[in-house]
Amino acid sequence: MIQGFSKLSQEEKIDVLLKKFNLPSSIKEVLNSHLHKELQEVYNQFSENTISNFYLPYGIAPNFIINEKEYAIPMAIEESSVVAAASKAAKFWSKHGGFRTHVISTTKVGQLFFTTDWKLNALQECLPALEIALKESVYDLTQNMSRRGGGIVGMVVNQETDVDDRFFSLQISFETADSMGANFINSCLERMGAQLCTILKAKDKNKQVEITMAILSNYTPDCIVECTLSCPIDSLKAYSGDYSPQEFAHRFQQAVLLAQHNISRAVTHNKGIMNGVDAVVLATGNDYRAIEAGAHAYAAKSGKYSSLTQIKIEDEVFTYTLTLPMALGTVGGLTKVHPLAKLSLALLANPSAPELMQIIAAAGMANNFSALAALVTSGIQKGHMKMHLSNILFTFNASDDEKEKAENYFISRTVSHSAVKQFLESERQENQKK
Repeated sequence: MIQGFSKLSQEEKIDVLLKKFNLPSSIKEVLNSHLHKELQEVYNQFSENTISNFYLPYGIAPNFIINEKEYAIPMAIEESSVVAAASKAAKFWSKHGGFRTHVISTTKVGQLFFTTDWKLNALQECLPALEIALKESVYDLTQNMSRRGGGIVGMVVNQETDVDDRFFSLQISFETADSMGANFINSCLERMGAQLCTILKAKDKNKQVEITMAILSNYTPDCIVECTLSCPIDSLKAYSGDYSPQEFAHRFQQAVLLAQHNISRAVTHNKGIMNGVDAVVLATGNDYRAIEAGAHAYAAKSGKYSSLTQIKIEDEVFTYTLTLPMALGTVGGLTKVHPLAKLSLALLANPSAPELMQIIAAAGMANNFSALAALVTSGIQKGHMKMHLSNILFTFNASDDEKEKAENYFISRTVSHSAVKQFLESERQENQKK
């Protein structure tokens, strides 16, 4: 066991790890090379036991037209071709109506879990009075949020009989304006939990009440954004490849229907959406893990995991819609602390939280559209392999001349690590003979 690790300096932490796990000393150089000379103290605040930084590419997907407004969207992601796919779709749809988005609702939820001898019907009868008293108990916490249009907007009490007949939850709905609201919600919940115990015990001192947990929920089925693409089917020629636009639209529709009914396909289908979503969420300093969890739970809201998208083909018009839960913020957290998160929001014209929801939904839709279009025409590997080839060539320190020859050579051949290695070895042997 390593004792007192958190109290060590960055250099001491590295030395301990090298010794403990018998690692080569060259690792220290790698870790130190990824430290930021000017901003390391800022980055150290974001996490604990920091010994270096893990960098991701920060790319831009331009030409997004969202509700008739142009955006260049920042994306932080390591997966090959995600930014390219988003950019390609954005450019195409910019000439065909753009991305139409709107926020359906922005309500978030917190939960107070408690055990008690009270019965459900009695708690429900008390709820109107409880709601007034609990709101009053957190007035000092909510008054600023209320001025910005947020605050507590409702409460529901539920019995959690799957756990225990004495186990209950008080589900509290919040509006958090432009903040994600996690700290605000959790602070309110903890204060209200103590007050709930006080109130119920005062009403009947013979009945026990004990708070078990107080925490926000990352399941946000009432914090929803919708994004729609629509154009005449004939306009899809640019994506239809060897198929007619009508054949392409039919194949695309089949792929979407498959994702609605086949769980194995649905997971990968939705992952393609989250490629774009996560990249922008991360670039803007928001919590991509929370949004991922909420999105996949929403995809299973019917009791069976399914696609987050719906499709309609009618009167020779192609209409594709994404419905996505998304709880995020443009104030608080890392949004104004991380230099690149702050830059990202500035690049997006400092959007409100609802505006950012719409921008991110468009990025998710762009990536999903591009992925599905490739799948039903040339196949997903064509674009991926081009980037994969570039990555492999980089690992072998290929020269510019070798890269050009390799790209021509693998136009009609399968890219693999061994195939590229063999190609480069052959090229280098030939060059040595000259």
